[in-house]
Amino acid sequence: MHVEVRGLNKKFGSFQAVQDVNFSIDKGQLIGLLGPSGGGKTSILRMLAGLETVDSGDILFHGNRVNDLPPQERGIGFVFQNYALFKHMTVADNIAFGLEVKKWSKAKIKERVAELVELTGLSGFERRLPHQLSGGQRQRVAFARALAPEPQLLLLDEPFAAIDAKIRHELRSWLRDMIDRLGITSIFVTHDQDEAIEVADEIMIINKGRLEQKGSPWEIYKDPQSPFVAGFIGESTIVDNVSSLRGFETASSWPGTKALIRPEYVEIGQPSEFPILSATAKGRVRHIHFRGSEWLVEVEVGSSKLVTYRSLEKQVLHPGDEVQVLIHRAYLFNDSDSWIMENKLKEDPLPVHI
Repeated sequence: MHVEVRGLNKKFGSFQAVQDVNFSIDKGQLIGLLGPSGGGKTSILRMLAGLETVDSGDILFHGNRVNDLPPQERGIGFVFQNYALFKHMTVADNIAFGLEVKKWSKAKIKERVAELVELTGLSGFERRLPHQLSGGQRQRVAFARALAPEPQLLLLDEPFAAIDAKIRHELRSWLRDMIDRLGITSIFVTHDQDEAIEVADEIMIINKGRLEQKGSPWEIYKDPQSPFVAGFIGESTIVDNVSSLRGFETASSWPGTKALIRPEYVEIGQPSEFPILSATAKGRVRHIHFRGSEWLVEVEVGSSKLVTYRSLEKQVLHPGDEVQVLIHRAYLFNDSDSWIMENKLKEDPLPVHI
């Protein structure tokens, strides 16, 4: 299903939950609505589903306006954060519920339930009740029930929030694989960056009811369109006096400009680790944290405190060590504009880490 939203607005009392949101989604895409709690993600999802009315704007499915259609006539499946399973019904009966409401024949219901039980890896659990299942299994039942009526659009509201970390990671991969096989257009709400980056074809960053940016995870990460997006995606440090950093002296040309510097923009080490030292500055290690696959290092450069990663294969640094610091690039912003600035002193032979 092709989805288009034009000028969507929603208020709850005096609170503007959604403000002039516009986007389109191609058939078969998996889209992640990502943003802080209370930003408007679930309100957008519920308006798409018909569970909330639209104050103004249009929702179009396949070019047809659906604002006034009830949920059951929109061709959508909805997976709730808390599963919303019927506790007194078995797995099979939960999956079949929507089909019985639609008055499918018993033979067709039985066939469809068997198909979905197999698809979702629930074979052998058909007669169990929800309380006899794990969190991951209950979520699979919720997926199967949403998919049972063969919807053209699948909506998922924080589908993995109630599941422990290990199972959540497994379900992400399973969901991605299942949606690829089915080719169903899908939108899921999450506040988990890793989840959105791992699963989604495209991410829509929602903040204070507005759509800040829409694009692939890589596009949003490498080319943020606003200070909020730059600060929300990935780890970063805000530097007020950016012109004091070596290689970024010309930033003083724009009064009030600040810099957002991500760990991967920063390289640290002993002088022998840098072929050319022209663009580096002296710094001092303040803290170092083991992250399993790498070190997370906090380093002080002048009055600025930065964070960076360091490979386990390199010499281990310690708090108090003096190091050379190379800042490859910074995301600069002020009240009117934002842009990426490269270290002006960096020469071509220096390695670039993105």
